[in-house]
Amino acid sequence: MKILFDVNMPHPLRQDFPDHEIVTAQFNGWAELENGDLVAAAEKDGFDILMTTDKNLRCQQNLKGRRIAILVLPTNKLKILARIAPTIRAKLNSIQPGKFIEIEAD
Repeated sequence: MKILFDVNMPHPLRQDFPDHEIVTAQFNGWAELENGDLVAAAEKDGFDILMTTDKNLRCQQNLKGRRIAILVLPTNKLKILARIAPTIRAKLNSIQPGKFIEIEAD
């Protein structure tokens, strides 16, 4: 699965998902893109999932008919995300194209 980390994601979290191809928005030169443009660029580039902590994205983006899904995490604090990595992995394995999933902190 090809995953794009939004600019707010901690890069070391990639180590918790070795079975997935993870690229950061910064690496792709997309750090300055607004949400709609970022989603469109990610989908065009073949990403399956945009992983972010931007809870407002659900209200700002309509994913109907899109191939990309968005996974919203509760925080960008690595210690908390590492603790809930099994939950994140489970959601990654079940998320469908065009869907939003928001994970809550324990």
